[in-house]
Amino acid sequence: MTEVHALVDGPAPAQTGPDHGRPNGHDGGARVRDLLGRMTIEEKIAQIVGFWEKEDGEAVAPLQGEFGEDVKLGDFSRHGLGHLTRAYGTRPVDAAARASWLWKFQRELVTGTRLGIPAIVHEECLTGLSAWKAATFPTPLAWGAAFDPELVTEMAAAIGASMRTLGIHQGLSPVLDVIRDPRWGRVDECIAEDPYLVGTIGTSYVRGLQSQGVHATLKHFAGYSASQSGRNFGPVHMGRRELADVLLVPFEMAILDGDARSVMHSYAEIDGVPVAADPTMLTGILRDTWGFDGTVVADYYGVAFLNLLHHVAGDHAEAAGQALTAGVDVELPTGDAYLTLRESVRAGRIDEALLDRAVLRVLRQKQDLGLLDATFDDEPPSAIDLDSPEHRAIARRLAEESIVLVTNRDALPLPAGRRVAVIGPNADRQGALFGCYSFLNHVLVQHPGVETGIEVPTVLDAVRAEFGDDLVTWARGCDVDTDDRSGFDEAVATAAAADVAVLVVGDHAGLFGRGTVGEGCDRDDLELPGVQRDLVEAVQATGTPVVLVLLTGRPYALGWALAGCAAVVQAFFPGEEGAGAIAGVLSGRVNPSGRLPVTLPGSAGAQPYSYLHPTLGAGNEVTNLPATPVAPFGHGLSYTTFAYTDLTVPATVPTDGAVAVTVRVTNTGAVAGDDVVQLYGRDLVASVTRPVAQLLGYRRVHLAPGQSVTVELTVPTTRLAFSDRSFTRVVEPGDIEVWVGTSAQRATEAVTTLVGDTVAVTNASSRWSTADIR
Repeated sequence: MTEVHALVDGPAPAQTGPDHGRPNGHDGGARVRDLLGRMTIEEKIAQIVGFWEKEDGEAVAPLQGEFGEDVKLGDFSRHGLGHLTRAYGTRPVDAAARASWLWKFQRELVTGTRLGIPAIVHEECLTGLSAWKAATFPTPLAWGAAFDPELVTEMAAAIGASMRTLGIHQGLSPVLDVIRDPRWGRVDECIAEDPYLVGTIGTSYVRGLQSQGVHATLKHFAGYSASQSGRNFGPVHMGRRELADVLLVPFEMAILDGDARSVMHSYAEIDGVPVAADPTMLTGILRDTWGFDGTVVADYYGVAFLNLLHHVAGDHAEAAGQALTAGVDVELPTGDAYLTLRESVRAGRIDEALLDRAVLRVLRQKQDLGLLDATFDDEPPSAIDLDSPEHRAIARRLAEESIVLVTNRDALPLPAGRRVAVIGPNADRQGALFGCYSFLNHVLVQHPGVETGIEVPTVLDAVRAEFGDDLVTWARGCDVDTDDRSGFDEAVATAAAADVAVLVVGDHAGLFGRGTVGEGCDRDDLELPGVQRDLVEAVQATGTPVVLVLLTGRPYALGWALAGCAAVVQAFFPGEEGAGAIAGVLSGRVNPSGRLPVTLPGSAGAQPYSYLHPTLGAGNEVTNLPATPVAPFGHGLSYTTFAYTDLTVPATVPTDGAVAVTVRVTNTGAVAGDDVVQLYGRDLVASVTRPVAQLLGYRRVHLAPGQSVTVELTVPTTRLAFSDRSFTRVVEPGDIEVWVGTSAQRATEAVTTLVGDTVAVTNASSRWSTADIR
């Protein structure tokens, strides 16, 4: 077990009573500098570490068992405290009782420490606040599938309101890692494989959360999702250009356009340098280039990992010096490495100015959050509904918009009166609806016997409610990830006696090997886990039409299913209201409108793959193994049809201007539905190779049968920018092919020419396309 140093090791300053740091007529900058100037080294270090109260056996972070606190919170925080880690999300606790405890602890910091500074309380909030009995929303892949940034803003605001009520100040979301390899377990935490979609959806989340006074934390800066062979913590072998043009884009948008107040470093090493020790990333790009003025926090134990895993530091003291120098302001979840800074500073090995820099950033954040004036004399919340009807309505809308109908041979919607056999390991399992950082799969799994705390109908429950108990039969068939085929016979018999078989298969989200997807749950193939494919094929052999429903946190290789099933429905962990949304799609009550935020791969051997590949990235005739996917990025069917006409694109556009594209969209079917209008482009000749397709803009529209609208998309030319041969991000003159369609595959297309000089991109450049309907 790693030694943990308590802040009480050194001499305590004289106790002169609480000093609340009142402004005394000074501006905010003067106030925090005055506070800093009165701090001892112990008090400074206290502001840049966290404390995590844990119990034996709990493991909700990587290698958590290797770390442990040898001191109590009261002793640890006698000089103050920077962060209190996961006060609500470590184990199932009653929210009102925990709030009462938290208010008392914060009052003790205000009245019982010399400077009287409360702690920042941070919590996970990837699919909703990670707390017992809190609403659990769809996973970020579902946000991407919905293509609805406004709804994501609404969801994040609802999450933020719950957090602020409970005295939580910082949320460890959103994840802005661009998907590069679906074998990586943390794909279920990501939004999409397209950086613009990730950037717009992720920034919308930031705006919603921060509108409630809760600071968002961008994760994981940067490169994490491009790990070798899709292995968690794997090294990243990536050039500067791909990093800048793909992986950094969402972070740039969330900082420059969303004013995100915190960033979490990536565990990854890029070309041999761990990000946690890289000043070119954490200071050069973040602060010097983008002007970020918030706090950089460590991913859990990430500073100590410089010593324990990366071996670029000989001990925790060296690790602390490297991280602090690089620009990591706060060590989370504890102070395993940063508590060594007292000796390092006093011995002259670390410049105290680096410590002061980090402390000032934390104090400014606390000032922004109102903590420097907080007394916690008010009453904590006592009546708390963390899963209100408002939360559930948002969860339902987002779930319904996110479900993707991948293929349909006139099987869906199911006609009334059909006998439906519901089969599969995810049909009657609540956890099948949630991602790895949901409270149920993240925490409750370690507390068997504790109730879920929120209403979570399973798919079986929802199908029975939708079609009637008397028409629905059920068999599990198999487990998610074992070789047990003992339930096959029952499943086959159940299917044979029905008019249609709805097979609900997919993933179990978990952490560190406890699931088929999630943090530390990577795969070396993209087949459905366990014997689920065998179950599907056994049911198909009965001749009963099969509707395959996938509840997954990653895309799987499904060419066989698309060829043999009557319909395939993809749901990316759709949350507490997800089962009703799925049942609604099956019945036709919900017209599916989700679009794939990630390519459906042809095989695991084609990975890593992205639709953003250059010409030779697909293989084609130059290899005997093309990387052709079975369904493209942006694909999704509807129960109606849409037509695109009258595409207009200007003949020429200045390189420092904007491309104005209009297209007429008509619902040519018999039912109302939502379309996601997608605009793509391709730079035909450039100084470096460019993708064969690139999302330039999008807009969700609702159309009644026969209704037409004109969608006008205005695309700043900086959406076509890239890093040239000198690694300067520029817009070059030349021909650009653009097209509008229902996926990255070409539909209605035209050509425009960018004219003028090559233009360098700056922070002032526009990064967002706009879309208006008329």
